[in-house]
Order: sequence, then structure tokens, then C-alpha cells
Amino acid sequence: MDNTPTLTFQDLWCRWAWRPIRNCPGRFLLPLREDRLSFEQLTGRPCSPTYHHSPAAPDQVLVLPLPDGGLITYLKADGHLLHTLNTPAGFIRKLTQLGITGYGAPSTDQ
Repeated sequence: MDNTPTLTFQDLWCRWAWRPIRNCPGRFLLPLREDRLSFEQLTGRPCSPTYHHSPAAPDQVLVLPLPDGGLITYLKADGHLLHTLNTPAGFIRKLTQLGITGYGAPSTDQ
């Protein structure tokens, strides 16, 4: 049984210097770093984001849901990870824009 406390939006908010993404309420960017910050370094624990391809994004998209939002990360061609921290509304809105379902985002299939 895993006794690790659940990781939350607030945990990550307090741990890193996030910047609001302009014109994207509920979404915050962690500026790129020289050290290519991994998910494990970012969260302070082992984690397994899911990998997605989206026609709406030039980069591979990695998703890690949180109980109160989630991380959406872009794997850049040079190997850097561009992390975004999202409130529940920001998380769902961006996943919907990317066409990624299964995290509460509505399906765009008609």
C-alpha cells in the first residue's frame, strides 16, 4: 500500500516560481531551466505522466492529473520539458483545446 501523501496543486504552487500564462486564466508556466527539470524533480516523487500527440501542439504532450488540477507538460525537440500547472478549469480547458480526453475534458468526437 502506498502511504505517499497525494500531490496537490498547492504543493507545486508553493515549491516553484510559476508565472501566469497571459490570456489563459488558471494556467501557470514554469520558465525553462538549463537543468531540464524532470517530473520527479518537479514533484519530488516518482510519477508517471501519460504521453499524448495532439495536432494542436507541435510538441509531445505529457499529462499528470492532480486532485485539484493538473500538470500539462510539453516535451520540446531539444529534450527540455516545459511544465504548466493548471487549476481544474484551466486543466480541462487546455486538454479540450488539445483534443486530449479521459481527464474530464469532453470528447470532441461527434
